[in-house]
Amino acid sequence: MPDAPLTPVDVLVLGGGAAGLSAALSLGRSRRTVRVLDAGEPRNATSPHAHNLLTHDGTPPSALLAAGRDEVARYGVEVASARVVAARPVPAPGPAAEPAFEVTTTDGRTHRARRLVVTTGMRDVLPDVPGLRERWGRDVLHCPYCHGWEVRDRRLAVLATGPRAVHAALLVRQLSADVTLLTHDAFAPDAEQRADLAARGVRVVPGRVTAVRVEDDSLTGIVPADGDVVPCDAVFVGTRAVLDDAVVDGLGLATTALDFLSEDVGRAVTVDATGSTSVPGVWAAGNVTGPQHALAASIAAGSLAGAHVNASLVTADVAAARAARITTRP
Repeated sequence: MPDAPLTPVDVLVLGGGAAGLSAALSLGRSRRTVRVLDAGEPRNATSPHAHNLLTHDGTPPSALLAAGRDEVARYGVEVASARVVAARPVPAPGPAAEPAFEVTTTDGRTHRARRLVVTTGMRDVLPDVPGLRERWGRDVLHCPYCHGWEVRDRRLAVLATGPRAVHAALLVRQLSADVTLLTHDAFAPDAEQRADLAARGVRVVPGRVTAVRVEDDSLTGIVPADGDVVPCDAVFVGTRAVLDDAVVDGLGLATTALDFLSEDVGRAVTVDATGSTSVPGVWAAGNVTGPQHALAASIAAGSLAGAHVNASLVTADVAAARAARITTRP
């Protein structure tokens, strides 16, 4: 027997991470009908604990999401485990017609809404080094603010993907006196960069990295193609941000190329200060608008986007109510 048609909602939130649940909370508390579609693959899934999040520092990411789901449920928000495979605006007649959207999930069901909040995040693409992905979130790390305290005073390395590695190495040097920058044939530091690194005692090891060394389920070193193994207990590495094309390109959202210290690191959905995108009726928040957004920033951006979505619906509801009064007036 086919599934019953889904009831249209005011807002579909695509992605049930910190930004998406925060947006849903704002909307649910505004008495909007909200459905969150969550594929269950948060960016921080491999991290044992979330850090640098005031009042929740050290909480496992899964616990934060479970608490968030419980909170939004109090306000009637529906959270569905579903992967979005297509999203599109629904054409409507008239130049001033209200926006509407259809979203299809892997189970073949179609969800309809008046507004969308895109919080699908991004996927981290790591350098192609055997063994690196398997350690991701444990001792292969991306953010010194999120993970640095936990590896302070240990043997640390930075694996370069381009020029931003110099900045990363100098940040990591704040955490430990034992820091090595591995250029991985991604770039060659210029004279000024070498002077900065030398002043802080950061070693520079040229050449390509071929593997990571692991003993007793702990990282112990980085293996260059030529030369001795570089001992280290954790390595920081920049990633490339890959968006969910089915959602972003399906909706036709404008994106911005991400350039960080002269290094191309991907693209992000273009938004204004409220989270509004280039497509009327669609807002975005969290890592989909920039991979640097940590949990606190994502929560704040989701809350703000939710409030502005509700405001846009209020404006539309007022216009509809006024039109109805004019139509029914004797």
